[in-house]
Order: sequence, then C-alpha cells, then structure tokens
Amino acid sequence: MNVLSYALYKFCDILTLLLFARAVLSWFVNPYRYTSGNFLQQINALLIRVTEPIIAPCRKLLRNFNTGMFDFSIIVAMLAIQLIRNLIVRIL
Repeated sequence: MNVLSYALYKFCDILTLLLFARAVLSWFVNPYRYTSGNFLQQINALLIRVTEPIIAPCRKLLRNFNTGMFDFSIIVAMLAIQLIRNLIVRIL
C-alpha cells in the first residue's frame, strides 16, 4: 500500500468515525435548541457542518423510499464511504 492509498484509507476511516459520532451525539443533543455555552452542542454543530455535505445526497436519494421517522442516510453514507475506500485501495 503506497502513501496515497494509505492516506485515502485513513481519511475514509475518519469520515466514518465522524458520521458515527454524529449519529450517537444526535441521541443526546437537540440541534434546534442551541446555547453557546454547551460543549456538546458546539461539538454537534461542528459535526453537522462537516458531515452534512456527505449525508445530504444520501438523504435526497432515500427521500423516494418510505422509511417513516427513521433517517437511514447516515448508514447509507457510511456504506458508500466504505465501498469507495475499498475500491480506491484496490485500484491504487
């Protein structure tokens, strides 16, 4: 594995970790009730800003399916990142 493929591999791992952190933190923090002094809300706002460009296309894709009140876009984004990671590592 060369340096470029290793860097892309780790970058995809970090993105997956950020998506997982956003999913877990969403159980504890309400993003619509923001107070500037709360550390968890600041972390949650940062995670939303970083991961939303990844999740938005997945959410748009899943809009056609009736998933009820569940948002599976984070799971789809994680799977897509892992698939892309594996393809890139095999190519490089």
